[in-house]
Amino acid sequence: MSVLKLNNEKYTVTQPFLPPIEVFLPYLEQIWNRKWLTNEGPFHIHFEKKLAKYLGVNHISLFTNGTLALITALKSLRIRGEVITTPFSFIATTHALWWNNIKPVFSDIAEDDLNLDPWKIEAAITPETTAILPVHVYGNPCKMEAIQNVADKHGLKVIYDAAHAFGVKKDGESILRFGNLSILSFHATKVFNTFEGGAIICHDAQTKHHIDNLKNFGFRDEIIVEEPGINAKMNEFQAALGLTQLKYIEGNISKRKRIAEIYRKNLEGIPGLRFLDDIPKISHNYGYFPIFIDEKLYGTSRDEVYFSLQEENIFGRRYFYPLISDFPMYNSLASATMENLPVASKMARQVICLPIYPDLDPDIPSKIAFLLSRLSR
Repeated sequence: MSVLKLNNEKYTVTQPFLPPIEVFLPYLEQIWNRKWLTNEGPFHIHFEKKLAKYLGVNHISLFTNGTLALITALKSLRIRGEVITTPFSFIATTHALWWNNIKPVFSDIAEDDLNLDPWKIEAAITPETTAILPVHVYGNPCKMEAIQNVADKHGLKVIYDAAHAFGVKKDGESILRFGNLSILSFHATKVFNTFEGGAIICHDAQTKHHIDNLKNFGFRDEIIVEEPGINAKMNEFQAALGLTQLKYIEGNISKRKRIAEIYRKNLEGIPGLRFLDDIPKISHNYGYFPIFIDEKLYGTSRDEVYFSLQEENIFGRRYFYPLISDFPMYNSLASATMENLPVASKMARQVICLPIYPDLDPDIPSKIAFLLSRLSR
């Protein structure tokens, strides 16, 4: 096997972007002087407004992380019974259902975008179904119109897990405007981060008010608690970091796009290796660069490739593998069988997400592609 040394440096699938410390320090000084650390402080309020404007949405509620945002979103819509969702996602998607005592029902994905296949959802609907929970996987938008048609036909809510989809637009419109609610994650590994953090996007002031109450223990005012809530508020430090990050987001997405273009140029034509092209009329954020290894055509298994890359200090991720439906708390569900999820099972066995982040040396994607070409047999 060919050996490619990359200067003995370790390249991970993603690295968080952090703004220069001198840019963030004035925010920290203001927090220190005000001594207002959390509970909807000035930076929290300002960040909500700036973020809503940037994303092109009317109402946004900030959270301390994306998982609590999703748990609260389901609670705010009083979702019960069964919810149809994808097995090809991060485990938090389905855990949020479990924490709300909701039964997940897995439906298969489409091979072109790796999202829930709208034409398979209807077969999973039962009298207990109350909602659909699709995921914009890798930031690629779901087939939202088709999903909404199914939801409208059967009177179902639609909550989008948009953890990967910060800033993504379709035909110039934010995809966060679709469905009843959308949830973002600002975890350190995301395109836009506040170390930890998240948000719920809704469409009217009354719903936002309800969500804001839920994330603050259910308080309506100083002495009235109107429903059981949770503590999921974003603090001032996270909000200040978010305000700082917004100054750099366009430049960082441009850098990510350039890295994706280098990968595509150099990976084109390798037998048995597939990557995702940009979807027409979509403004992507290039948060991930997944490739898919077809062992029969490539000649080497996905796991052999994965560990061979690690030997060269290239640390990708088999993301998403295993499927959520394979984990022990969910694999006994009738919908969790491989027979029910053939496409998701296939893609989970093939996927590796390659390193991509704004400060990645542009020479590295070319070198990784060269190594991948040599690993092919």
